[in-house]
Amino acid sequence: MMQDIDKVLDFIIEIEKLKNVQRKTRPVGLDRFENSAEHSWHVCLAALMLKDSANEVIDINRVIRMLLIHDLGEIDAGDTIIYQSETPELKAKEYAGLKRLFDMLPNNQGTEFLELWLEFEAGMTPDAKYAKAIDRLPPLLHNLHGAGHSWKQHQISKEMVFKVNSRIAQGSEPLWHNLEDKLNQAASDGLMA
Repeated sequence: MMQDIDKVLDFIIEIEKLKNVQRKTRPVGLDRFENSAEHSWHVCLAALMLKDSANEVIDINRVIRMLLIHDLGEIDAGDTIIYQSETPELKAKEYAGLKRLFDMLPNNQGTEFLELWLEFEAGMTPDAKYAKAIDRLPPLLHNLHGAGHSWKQHQISKEMVFKVNSRIAQGSEPLWHNLEDKLNQAASDGLMA
């Protein structure tokens, strides 16, 4: 039992590194960039608060578990802006990083989490669709309430913003409809490249 606890403690220490992975957006009202651990906390709370807007019946506990682990692969792979990040090479690096981390856990405990991450990445189940929808929310809010800082810096056009983020509707149509109006206004206001 003590060895198992030591393995979990080693894992907990290792995932502290997520706090040092800088993202590409700044939290609302702050001049510094968000880190991936903050993002994970933020999306979990957002998922909990918006759970009634999901298109389908979801298991919020599974969704929160997905969101807590969804970016752990960035410890090894780093963070890449979503508009450039969905490449097979990057996903392979994230998977390898997750495998390394979850292999630290005792009694094949990591297998369950790796399967949860794969489900999230595939985005086919109601839980994964909703989790992926909520994962897109904080960066949009950061840009909407931060003068489009990341969109401008990375030359992200309205077309790119809508192409990547319209999939929010797959998990929560009400959330997407609400954001769609805000994004159109942001484009009119010149917040996108």
